[in-house]
Amino acid sequence: MTPFDPAISHLAIARDILLTPFGLDEAKLSKVLGTMFTHKVDYADLYFQFTRNEGWSLEEGIVKTGSFSIDQGVGVRAVSGDKTAFSYSDEISEQALFDAAKATRTIGRQGAGKIQVASSLQGLDNRSLYLRDDPLHSMDANQKVQLLERLEKIARAKDPRIVQVMASMAGEYDVVLVARSDGVMAADIRPLVRVSLTVIAEQNGRREMGNSGGGGRYDYSYFTDALLEQYADEAVKSALVNLEARPAPAGPMTVVLGPGWPGVLLHEAIGHGLEGDFNRKGSSTFSGRIGQRVAAKGVTVVDDGTMLNRRGSLNMDDEGNSTQCTTLIEDGILKGYMQDTMNARLMKMPVTGNARRESFAHLPMPRMTNTYMLAGDKDPEEILASVKNGLYAVNFGGGQVDITNGKFVFSASEAYMIENGKISYPVKGATLIGNGPEVLNHVSMIGNDLRLDSGIGVCGKEGQSLPVGVGQPSLRIEGLTVGGTA
Repeated sequence: MTPFDPAISHLAIARDILLTPFGLDEAKLSKVLGTMFTHKVDYADLYFQFTRNEGWSLEEGIVKTGSFSIDQGVGVRAVSGDKTAFSYSDEISEQALFDAAKATRTIGRQGAGKIQVASSLQGLDNRSLYLRDDPLHSMDANQKVQLLERLEKIARAKDPRIVQVMASMAGEYDVVLVARSDGVMAADIRPLVRVSLTVIAEQNGRREMGNSGGGGRYDYSYFTDALLEQYADEAVKSALVNLEARPAPAGPMTVVLGPGWPGVLLHEAIGHGLEGDFNRKGSSTFSGRIGQRVAAKGVTVVDDGTMLNRRGSLNMDDEGNSTQCTTLIEDGILKGYMQDTMNARLMKMPVTGNARRESFAHLPMPRMTNTYMLAGDKDPEEILASVKNGLYAVNFGGGQVDITNGKFVFSASEAYMIENGKISYPVKGATLIGNGPEVLNHVSMIGNDLRLDSGIGVCGKEGQSLPVGVGQPSLRIEGLTVGGTA
């Protein structure tokens, strides 16, 4: 049996990779889950994973590094109330499972609780939002090297001021299988690819950098020559614009955010505050505010794990629940939070399919998938024309946020001053400083140009990194504090 036959289910493929070679079957998994219920436990699950990934990087015209790794293992979890016991093993065997299960009993008192483990596991086959072929096999090593060399050549040819080019590509093939104490058994096959490009331009002794890239749940054939040309255009343009950039002024001003990747500000400043665990514990600025106005009219924010081929999409979350499109804020009113099973149960709210974990060695928690703001009705040109003096932030570098109060700091990697409704000159060193919930209330115009990022997002939370998507239309925001260098 191979992973390339479309007639074979996700679950059959996952069984062949994660159970059968180790002498495991549904009956043995049910027995392991049952041993945890000799103590008072509400829920238990087993999370099996096989991951194959690679990375290639080019610098100074030479592919200097290449990496390849295979990881596999199983995480065993038991939940009792708000307590979680977790153990994992990179050995998949019946004995390892029983040893890990034994370690999880520490949270429950001796004596079986009211909840009983299901007598058998019932397989669920999920939707198919993306191909399940192994992307690492979609090109041979020579083709991967040639792709990076081609990208470098395209970028250098754009302008003689480009003095350095760094390009990289990465691919991952991830097979997961979840067996739960309520009798559900589900699996997913997850491909992921990414190409990144960084260029450095030099003029009169001044050096500036530009970045671009993208990807998603595809194989490497996604990266056509036309797409590589686009990445080169974007990176080179950004570097050359910054060569001409003047120091950014500081102070409160009207800010226009461009569409697409600037949605990373939304992700950090608002998204994390809408995750269930922070709200259950009362540490989020959005805690206890469902039904209240938290944003200006017209602001609607969703988290959607069901988008075809997107970097943040999943057929199922890491607890085996189907992902969905969850409306978080609708027309400025807070509607709900992103939930995993435990936080949803404790908050008496619906599960939203947002349980995610970095690997079998990590605990799941509520996390974003593809988080974006819906489009409004304003032409982006109209938005710019409405601003007498302000900042137009097209692209962002890094940022950080304090979940408890929503305060954030973001650095703009490409930005321009707006004068009398027109883009005037590029600026460097602009940082946006504000409070997420306050900023949402100061949105005064929403563009009709919703765009999602190109497929590069990585989100960190409690030491776990995961692929995510962001997006938004152009936005006009009043009175945002800009930290500058002028």
